Amino acid sequence: MTISSFLCPTTIYMGEGSYQKISEIVRKLQCKRLFIALDGALVESHFFAQIKQLLSTEGVEIATYTEIEPDPSAYTVEKAYAVCQGHKATVLLAIGGGSTIDVAKAVGILATNGGRIHDYEGIEKFARAPLPLIAIPTTAGTGSEVSGSCVISDTEKNLKMSIRHASLNPAAFAILDPLALRTVPGHVAAHSGIDAFVHAFESYVSRQSNLMTDAINLQAIELLSGNIRQFVANRENLGAGLNMLVGSALAGITFGQTGLGNVHCMARFVGARFHLSHGLSNAVCLPHVAQFNLSACPEKFARVAIAMGRPVEREPVLDGAQAAVEAIRQLCADLGIPARLRDVGATPDTFAEMSEQCLAANYNRWNPRHTTAADFNALFERAY
Repeated sequence: MTISSFLCPTTIYMGEGSYQKISEIVRKLQCKRLFIALDGALVESHFFAQIKQLLSTEGVEIATYTEIEPDPSAYTVEKAYAVCQGHKATVLLAIGGGSTIDVAKAVGILATNGGRIHDYEGIEKFARAPLPLIAIPTTAGTGSEVSGSCVISDTEKNLKMSIRHASLNPAAFAILDPLALRTVPGHVAAHSGIDAFVHAFESYVSRQSNLMTDAINLQAIELLSGNIRQFVANRENLGAGLNMLVGSALAGITFGQTGLGNVHCMARFVGARFHLSHGLSNAVCLPHVAQFNLSACPEKFARVAIAMGRPVEREPVLDGAQAAVEAIRQLCADLGIPARLRDVGATPDTFAEMSEQCLAANYNRWNPRHTTAADFNALFERAY
């Protein structure tokens, strides 16, 4: 018998107006000096102004860092850390998408463990708990607020570093407020939403999945696939926004414990090589990898089809499984996701090298179908 485990160390507040919980949280943490990692687009926003007012009322002094790029670099982490150190902050607040939250996580690790962020690439490479982090996601995508990982780019090696610790890396508190999503651009909503879907999907079919993660991921798949079209069409749809945030967080809780698969493996190197966003890289690879993985667990794929609204309960399992792949293709098409790697600037001369990188990354620990370097090369060519 295989013994599994499940963990969620984050306290989560959710709902319209839940940002107001920030007052209660800073009191609980006895925080008087706070470092804020902030998406630069939110500096003049009404949402951030409301949060600053709440912090001022609580007597909290803040230092804010906003120079955070997509797929943030180790250099950005170093600059943010210097600001945090100079302010002598005891608590961190991240307001932004996955990149912003990941920078705050990295700063928290350095604040208590020292060194460079490069020192902690891999699984459980740091032992001291980071500074407490409060995370308010402004995109429904990465689930970084509750996940055990953060991803920082090593621009010298042109690679993305994954720093993972299931118990120490999630935020202490996460606030899921759809009011924070209203200014996100449509294409960002689409790409980040598909990223969240991929987290749930790959976690569900992972070799390391268990009964608890399966239940959570199916709910996440239903929430995300059932609301992403409405959310992308209108970010003022607060009901759809909340469902997207919760779906993203549910997947964020699980994937750090189950691992992910070939979509994320391939996207990791595609994104770094061709300077694409993480969400877009995942979205382009998703339908092709889904078709490849179907044969490994058709029963699970058929259950995904049902969660995505395809009534396949009475169909043969393989037909139901194929319906999941078709539902995924249709979802990507409806959101305007480019169908091919060539459409986002990828070139076939890189496929052999990226295939070897994918194999070395060893996502075979989690991906349901064993994948060789030749398989990865064929997948890249199929996606091209």
